[in-house]
Amino acid sequence: MKRVFVSGCYDIIHAGHVQFFEEARGLGDHLTVCFASSEVLWLHKQRRSSLPDEHKQALLAALKMVDAVVIGRGQEEGIDFREDFLRLRPDILAVTEDDKYGPLKRELCAQVGAQYLLLPKTPPHFQPISTTEIVKFIRAPQEAPLRVDFGGGWLDVPRFARPGSFIVNCTISPTVSLRAWPYERNAGLGGSAAWAMLNGRDGVTSELGLGVGWQDPAVVSESGLCVWKSGPRPVLEIKHNADFLRGRMALYWTGHQHSTPGVVDQARDYEGIARAGALARDGVWQQSLEQLAKGVRASYQVQRGEGMSPLPADPAGEATSSLAPYRPLAWKYCGGGFGGYALYLFPDQSARDGACSLAGFRPIEPYLARQG
Repeated sequence: MKRVFVSGCYDIIHAGHVQFFEEARGLGDHLTVCFASSEVLWLHKQRRSSLPDEHKQALLAALKMVDAVVIGRGQEEGIDFREDFLRLRPDILAVTEDDKYGPLKRELCAQVGAQYLLLPKTPPHFQPISTTEIVKFIRAPQEAPLRVDFGGGWLDVPRFARPGSFIVNCTISPTVSLRAWPYERNAGLGGSAAWAMLNGRDGVTSELGLGVGWQDPAVVSESGLCVWKSGPRPVLEIKHNADFLRGRMALYWTGHQHSTPGVVDQARDYEGIARAGALARDGVWQQSLEQLAKGVRASYQVQRGEGMSPLPADPAGEATSSLAPYRPLAWKYCGGGFGGYALYLFPDQSARDGACSLAGFRPIEPYLARQG
């Protein structure tokens, strides 16, 4: 009988582990799986075990390709299984190609005449996932907010950052979840950041990887009305509950989606963007709707200068007369613009709600995550 031995943390058993066990079992007639005890897991990974050791042992033993299970209790990193390995004297120690403890394991194999065998990487049966990724997914929130931006957009893109400038944004409700998404997609509300957060991923890293900025994951994670310092990574200057915006905000759907990465390299007025961000920042510090509206209007002027179409209420656009009774204070495209949603600010709730009786408009409210 050819005996095969494998070891690992195997803290949360997933399909990748099962595939590895199947391939290891195919090397011989008997497979022993050793997993790190809860004490060893804490010692070397600083992580609590997902299950008591006896439960994990029973779970592994129930797998059809596993013939025996032992618990690694040794304190030596990488070979917590030394005592059991010397006792069982297997014929093969099977490891993955990325094994970090090759020299130690080869030396251990030499003591019993076992073969140290690297299993080549094979196409996974399922999308690869790690224990860390599983833990992040379990801990991911059930819902997340999207966001609107008031001023300073693009200054969160590292290569466009301007020291001394600011980005101002606010999370909104209704919120979204993996099962319910009550907004249009690709619409300038930071949806990709919310999606990453709901799936347990690092939103800042995900957004920077797309070549765009960090403001979406930063505010979606923080929540509230926020002022951020322009720079390569998010630095929060002030956070407010945005009560003075309650009943004053609405979204207008322009009728078509847009792509922020598609316009990130377009020429634009960064001086004007910085001025708009500064005006909006003052509005947050003063808790002033009127001051915040100045920043929004300045942002829209820059957007029009980029060639974006006039929005309803703009004298150059359509639907000006239908919006006039509701006296909108300011408006701008969300995110990169050229489509998607536009944000409107109104002097009071009755005006906002009246505007939302018109086609394409919908009310939104500021969102602040509950603490604790």
